[in-house]
Amino acid sequence: MTLDQLFASPWGALAILCLRVVDVSFDTMRVIFTIRGRRGVAALLGFIMAMVWIFAAGNAVKHLDSWLHILGYAAGYGLGNFVGITIERTVAYGINVVRIFSRRGEEIAAALRERGHGVTVFVGHGREGKVDLIMCATQRAHLDDLVSVVETHDPSAFLTIEEPKSLRGGSVVEREWAPWRSSRPAVGTEVPLSRGGDPADD
Repeated sequence: MTLDQLFASPWGALAILCLRVVDVSFDTMRVIFTIRGRRGVAALLGFIMAMVWIFAAGNAVKHLDSWLHILGYAAGYGLGNFVGITIERTVAYGINVVRIFSRRGEEIAAALRERGHGVTVFVGHGREGKVDLIMCATQRAHLDDLVSVVETHDPSAFLTIEEPKSLRGGSVVEREWAPWRSSRPAVGTEVPLSRGGDPADD
């Protein structure tokens, strides 16, 4: 069976679906890395995405008379978005800046420092009196650990989480990370951020 015969068969619709999942997943990741300024990675992902898309779209256009092929193309696009976002969340690349508002600021800060997070505490006054503002820059891979510490010590704490476009000066602590388990991060080497971007930025 030739390649053209394969794509003309019902198996061709499945092949188009799989190709679309691959190219849309790569494109989703490309957009995310583009926003974060990773030019080299974004360019490589864009190249791979375009190559796969041309092959998938070209074969889909040849069989516009087949609803099975059209369905495979559309389903692959939708599933590719889901897969791409899932991959991005699993990789959890980048840095988050977390602001924590709590009346138990010193207790939370001590717990975060004990787990390797670097924090800065400010004392402020809210409507109901004294409140602490805790600021922390952490790798996204360790955001869940940080949030769990805060919720343990103050379930009513108010958090805001942002992703900075660029970072200059300072450092963040690099920890061992496994996406399939939640474990206590061990303090490791500090990654400098003086280049105005994430660690390992281009």
